[in-house]
Amino acid sequence: MHDDESIRNLTMATKPELRATYRAPNERAAQKVLDHLDRHCRNFIAMSPFCVLSTAGANGQADASPRGDPPGFVAVPDRRTLVVPDRPGNNQIDSLQNIVEQPRVGLLFFVPGMNETLRVKGTAEVVTDPQALASLSVGGKPPLSALRVTVEEAFLHCGRALIRSRLWDPAVRIERSSFPTYGQVLADQIAGADAGEIDDSEAEANRTRLY
Repeated sequence: MHDDESIRNLTMATKPELRATYRAPNERAAQKVLDHLDRHCRNFIAMSPFCVLSTAGANGQADASPRGDPPGFVAVPDRRTLVVPDRPGNNQIDSLQNIVEQPRVGLLFFVPGMNETLRVKGTAEVVTDPQALASLSVGGKPPLSALRVTVEEAFLHCGRALIRSRLWDPAVRIERSSFPTYGQVLADQIAGADAGEIDDSEAEANRTRLY
């Protein structure tokens, strides 16, 4: 168990303190950082059905948002560019609005069964041109928009975080009933919300409005 009192009393480290706490990185850590997507990066993205997009608004407030589709859903038209379709969701468009205000983004790609991840940094712009979006269609349905990312850094991240978490190990999967449903959580958080109605609405959206 965590010692909550000790955690509350944690103090912020300075950059010199951080550098003194960690041993110096080996040369390979810097050497592996590319300014483009090589064939291994492109293959990783082609195999990936899921990534996390990090953004920040003009006020500096940070956000991270999941993106998922069949493997290869992120297009890589050239070694300095990738394009991420935006599928239907809650329509809050937090990430998209952040990018309009402040275009710097980070992407973390996952491939089920692989412990390594791919990290990409760059600048993004939101594209809404129907002709440009047509090639990103699924089942004849194009995304409402897409992110065109100009790559500045890309590198493969070691697998230790996923090894420690046992993320892909079926033995550590929870029983879904051990955590409340989406509707039950929202009903606790929103006055007057009906858990059953929310869960039914989400189930219907998941069946008929994924694209």
